[in-house]
Amino acid sequence: MTDPRQIEEWTDKLAELAVTGANVQPGQLVAVTSFVGKEYLARKVAAAAYRRGAKYVDVVTFDQWVKRERLLHAAEDTLDYIPPWMSQRLLHLSEVHAARITLSGPHAPTALEGVDPARAGRDLLPYLPETGTVVNSMTTNWNIVPAPTPAWAEAVYPELDPQAAYEKLWEDVAHICRLDATDPGEAWVERVAELKSSAARLNDRAFDAIRLHGPGTDLTIGLLPSARWQAGDMSTVDGTRHFPNIPTEENFTTPDPERVDGYVSATMPLELAGSVISGIRVEFQGGRATGIDADRGADAIRAAASSDEGASRLGELALVDREGRIGPLGRVFFDTLIDENAASHIALGGGYDHAVVGEDDKKRVNKSRIHVDFMIGSNALAVDGITRDGDAVPVLRDGAWQI
Repeated sequence: MTDPRQIEEWTDKLAELAVTGANVQPGQLVAVTSFVGKEYLARKVAAAAYRRGAKYVDVVTFDQWVKRERLLHAAEDTLDYIPPWMSQRLLHLSEVHAARITLSGPHAPTALEGVDPARAGRDLLPYLPETGTVVNSMTTNWNIVPAPTPAWAEAVYPELDPQAAYEKLWEDVAHICRLDATDPGEAWVERVAELKSSAARLNDRAFDAIRLHGPGTDLTIGLLPSARWQAGDMSTVDGTRHFPNIPTEENFTTPDPERVDGYVSATMPLELAGSVISGIRVEFQGGRATGIDADRGADAIRAAASSDEGASRLGELALVDREGRIGPLGRVFFDTLIDENAASHIALGGGYDHAVVGEDDKKRVNKSRIHVDFMIGSNALAVDGITRDGDAVPVLRDGAWQI
C-alpha cells in the first residue's frame, strides 16, 4: 500500500514539473485546462505558477458527463458548434503570449458509453480547432502532464480494487514522469537531450520517405524536403524554452500530406475526446485515408476524419524506441499523452509548421481543425528510411535504433 504522504509528495512534484515544463515567466498570464476530479492538482499548479510570478492563473474545468448529455440529446447539426468565447480565450492567450498548462487523463472513462460513435466523433471538445494555429504561431509556452483520478485508475487496472488501482496509477505516473528524480525538471532536460540526439541522426540522413512494415501494416510516408525531426523541446517567438509534453519519448516530423500510401493497423486503443476506439485500420492512397475501420468506435474516427478537407490526411509521423519508460510497462493508459509515447504513431489532421524549414514546404503542411494521434508501433514494427535514390535503410528494428 502506497503511503498517502508519498502521493502528496508526487502531487507537489507534478505541479512544479508542469509549471517548470511550461517555463512560466514572471508577469505572465497562465491558463490551465483541467477536468472534474483534478481540482487538487490544479490548485497546486496555480500555487506553483504564482510562486514563479504569474500575473493571473485562469483554470477552466471540463466535465465529460455534461458532454454526454449534449451528445445524447442535442440536435445533430449542433454537435460541432463551439461557443465563440472558448476560441476567443485561446486566441487571446496567443495574442498576449501566455503560458498554457493542461492536466490530461480521463476523469470519466465511462461517460460516453452507449453514445452513438458518429455523434461523439463530431464533438472533440475540449480540443479547439484553433489549437494547431496557436501551436504553429509559437506564441505560447505550454505543457501537458497526466493527472491521476480514481475513475481513470479503475479503467487502467480493472484487476485491482479501486484504492489499489489509484495508488498504482500514481506509482506509474511518478515513474514515467520521472518524479523519482531529485530534480524531475533536470531529469527531463537530460532525457530530451537523448531524444534530440536521435533526431539529429535522422536529420543527417535526410530521408525522402519512411516505410513502416509489420503485422497489419505496410505504409510508406513521404517527407517534405525541408522537414526536420524534432524532440519535445521548443522555444516561443520570444525565446522561452519549454517542454510541451511530459512525458515525452518521441521523435516527430511533418509528412508530405500528398505522399502516403498503404495500410496501417493500430497497436493500441485510442481515446478520442472521451470515446475509446480499438482495432483501428486505415488505408491510404495518394495521401488521403480512403478507408477507415475499427473493431470498436469506427464511426467516431470516421466522423473526425471527415470534419474538413485536411482531416483525412496526415499531419505528423512520430517514432518511439524501446528505451523510454512507458512502453516496457505494457499498459494501455487510455490517455494519448502517455500512450503515444509508448509506441510510434501517426496523426490525422493538422501538421506542425515549426518542423519544416523551407517556406514553400511550409505552405504544403496539412491544414485541419483536428489533430488525432493513434498508435501503430510495437517491437514487431520495422521502420526503414527511404533515400532519394530509393534505397531502404533500417531505422528501427525490435524497437532499437539502427542509425
